[in-house]
Amino acid sequence: MLLDELMSTVPTTTGDALELFDAAPAVEPGEMIGTWRGAELPTGHPIDGLLAASGWWGKQFVDAETVHPLLFRTSDGSALWPMKPVLAFAGVPFGRFSVVKNRSYVKPIAMSRLAWQTRSPKARLRTTRYRGVDTATMIYDQLPINDVFHRLSDDAVLGAMDMRGSEQPYFFVLRRDDTLRMRT
Repeated sequence: MLLDELMSTVPTTTGDALELFDAAPAVEPGEMIGTWRGAELPTGHPIDGLLAASGWWGKQFVDAETVHPLLFRTSDGSALWPMKPVLAFAGVPFGRFSVVKNRSYVKPIAMSRLAWQTRSPKARLRTTRYRGVDTATMIYDQLPINDVFHRLSDDAVLGAMDMRGSEQPYFFVLRRDDTLRMRT
């Protein structure tokens, strides 16, 4: 029901996205296990467009201790590889965002994959309280970022990226998708 609502009336402001997020039920960490394809939900956040411009594919939750927060497709599109988040967000000043919009970073990232790729997990999955609700949260190991999840359907969640220094969350949607395997 909430996923249909999202697809028919996509929130375009932080207020609308928060209203949808608050109306959606909490998620247990175990429900996040699997591979998820991601898409940004533009709401006017200063980093809207950054993940799309990078070619970000999604996230993988192997277990509570093994999370790959940034997955990308290989250059031939046949598999996924995990990126080091600290490199991806290295140029993003968390208090003052300045993202170059309408530019693709897909080729430079693909060409420098060996430098960007990681073999180890870079986040953990826990239950935290956000906006008064206990729910599944992905906690980055080396960044002041928590991705908090609420359920849209059995196979889709709404994520609110809570970043230190940002006055508003950045929103994205994840849909369960096991069509590609991980390549390391």
